[in-house]
Amino acid sequence: MEVLALTALGQLEYQDRSIPNPNAQEVLVKIKAAGICGSDIPRTFTTGAYHFPLVLGHEFSGVIEKVGDGVDSSIIGKKVAIFPLIPCNKCTFCAEKYYARCTNYSYFGSRRDGAFSEYVVVPTFNLIFLEDDADVVASAMIEPAAVALHAIRNAHLDLNDNVVIYGAGPIGIMIARWAYLYGANKVFLIDIDQRKIDFCSSLGFKYVCNSKTEDPIKWIMEHTNGIGGNVCIEGTGFSDGINNTLMSCAIMGKVIILGNPHENITITRKTYDSFMRKEATLKGTFNSVYKKYPHDEWSEAAQAIYEGRLKVDDLISHKVNLKKLKDMFYIIKEGKEFTCKVMCVNN
Repeated sequence: MEVLALTALGQLEYQDRSIPNPNAQEVLVKIKAAGICGSDIPRTFTTGAYHFPLVLGHEFSGVIEKVGDGVDSSIIGKKVAIFPLIPCNKCTFCAEKYYARCTNYSYFGSRRDGAFSEYVVVPTFNLIFLEDDADVVASAMIEPAAVALHAIRNAHLDLNDNVVIYGAGPIGIMIARWAYLYGANKVFLIDIDQRKIDFCSSLGFKYVCNSKTEDPIKWIMEHTNGIGGNVCIEGTGFSDGINNTLMSCAIMGKVIILGNPHENITITRKTYDSFMRKEATLKGTFNSVYKKYPHDEWSEAAQAIYEGRLKVDDLISHKVNLKKLKDMFYIIKEGKEFTCKVMCVNN
């Protein structure tokens, strides 16, 4: 089988490998769709991987082609999405089913080979079974959709809250859509890339702002009668983003930190003092909730996508095969053209 492997920092190479065989309680999944995550770009070109070579790709779906010992063969041919975090199932957090807090986890596309490949072996624990008529390409968006849902659920959104989102990438847009589903009043999307602003406008979002050309805090205050955002979500991972998010927050409001930082973050004295005096709440959010009662965010995201309540297909700006996937990494890195979600689709 063919894989796209990260062999060193900034070096992506196609390799031929043997198709793996599933062990007990594992299945072989034929990859149908896998998306490039925003975190894959710095992992490829800046921060590096846990080890080399590494096959990236943690947002994916496929079809079960083979099963290992102890697995019912009747699931062969079933469509699945994959929860990419493989927990140790030994630590305290795993015992409480907080798998994203696991202290000794593995992860497809990060700590072990992922889905920019033709096949991957997956533990049965990590399978999300899809409807027979589910769109496998849209279903590869379940992972970022669950991350976005987790951010909104961490915010404990109230009816008619105004929501401010810094970072208008795929997750930011899905957070905006979840916010409306959860009863938000106004949702504000802010970014520094005019192409993203134009794209959000084309999707029907009314309140969009380029913070490079307009003061986003003043803009938000103008549209909220001077109150600010009841819920503000920082999705950029940069100092300007966190400072603007904290300053955009209403008195007694909530700020959710979501963006992965790739450099040191600095908060100004003015921002610190203002936020402290608001008695607002600052909370982090990471990953998602999986197989935990009463809210399995993966099954809820999968159902919302399947039923069309959460639209995701219009966020897929590029569909390419594995042969052309390498080129897309450089297109994204260099900003040669606008991309929202690049999806590798295997026929």
